[in-house]
Amino acid sequence: MQQILIGGAVVLLLCVASSKLFYRLGVPSLLIFLVLGMLFGSDGIGGIWFSDFELSRQLCSIGLIFIMFYGGFGTNWRAARPVIGPAVAMSTLGVVLTALLTGWFCHFLFGGNIWQSLLIGSVVASTDAASVFAILRSRKLGLKGGLASLLEIESGSNDPFSYMLTMVMITFLTGEGSGGGITLMLVRQLAFGLALGGLLGLAAVFVLRRINFEIDGLYPIFVVGVVLLGYALCETLGGNGYLCVYLIGLIAGNNKILHKRSLVHFFDGVSWIMQIILFFTLGLLSFPSQLPSVILPGVLLSLFMIFVARPLATFSILSWFKIPLRQQLLVSWVGLRGAASIVFAIYAASMGLSLGTDIFHMVFFVALFSVSVQGTLIPWVAKRLGLVEAESSVLKTFNDYEEEGSTQLLEYEVKHDSRWKDQTLMEADIPQEILVVMIKRGGEVIIPKGSTTIREGDVLVLCGKELEPLLQQAQTEQNPS
Repeated sequence: MQQILIGGAVVLLLCVASSKLFYRLGVPSLLIFLVLGMLFGSDGIGGIWFSDFELSRQLCSIGLIFIMFYGGFGTNWRAARPVIGPAVAMSTLGVVLTALLTGWFCHFLFGGNIWQSLLIGSVVASTDAASVFAILRSRKLGLKGGLASLLEIESGSNDPFSYMLTMVMITFLTGEGSGGGITLMLVRQLAFGLALGGLLGLAAVFVLRRINFEIDGLYPIFVVGVVLLGYALCETLGGNGYLCVYLIGLIAGNNKILHKRSLVHFFDGVSWIMQIILFFTLGLLSFPSQLPSVILPGVLLSLFMIFVARPLATFSILSWFKIPLRQQLLVSWVGLRGAASIVFAIYAASMGLSLGTDIFHMVFFVALFSVSVQGTLIPWVAKRLGLVEAESSVLKTFNDYEEEGSTQLLEYEVKHDSRWKDQTLMEADIPQEILVVMIKRGGEVIIPKGSTTIREGDVLVLCGKELEPLLQQAQTEQNPS
């Protein structure tokens, strides 16, 4: 037991230290986690023999649950709203087009059953949210035209659709479903994923806004419970659990809830731990000695996806939204394949299908190539296309963004016509940028909580930046009641 704990501690510390070391060189942190897993594996210096695909699938599925949840929870809807149309089109229709084009190329490259080729295309059809988020945030890459939000929504929501396509192809190959059965499966995946995600997301917001748990540490535990319940219940009913948890995160992250900022930071840490575990496990599961056999087809497949499949899917969709060509080129380049594709390859490999190729190591190489080449060159490509917005931070597209600048402390007296009067702090339309530090009521000082009701004559001590315009608006607007 002690040896396992020591080994785990060493791995975590090495991941953190190596990320800090290679950060300045522009090497994506997630690539480092993969390489460390390979070094500790049976073909590396660690010599750890690990080939359990079923255990890996279960571990990686848990990791993806929290990565996808945080993808939704950390996305700022206000920043994403202007680009939601093209982003959703890319995450749905774009996945289908990429899968079809890649499947056709795999059929040309490997021959064999067309369904086998389409399975490989489906597995690698989505872009990797963890890789995209990590690179955008670590490099603080501000992009013009709302591209950061578009890429966040696309990469965060397209994994569930790639998962659906993968399950469809596996069903065809195993002979377990007919055309009608496949259609019903797709309907159930979408219907239960959207319905349960929406219901549980709204229910979580309702509880977090109205129930005081007394102990602050119980809030993240409650959210973890909701996320796990959503995934498990959705999968049990035949729905898409990944779509469900992403939607829960999107709804909860874009509503006013108690301890929201601390929840964002908590799940940021959980997401990073899950990414380390996930990528390290995938690296550990791989056998570097088997990679040479897939290098040539892997390079050909990677180049086809980078320069043919992804661009065709991107241009055919974004042109309808009149997105400028340079922006389309950047979106096309930021089509990173990563952990989700490898996990879906594990799903296929664990089914015992005869695919005529080593699908796990093939997809593993494609993801390795994508993250190391495409991921490293994203800042350079963005600069060459003139799409870097130096005065803007990409962090504005995340829910934990804090505006730079000096903080103000102001007192605001609640008048009879204030729109905040007779509402709780949670119900009042107080901008998230403003923090109510305390409330002075007569000779009493009240420490505010979400359930605290604002009364006429209260003096609110506010903390924030550029408070005057917001307060002026609050004073002039009439109370809806």
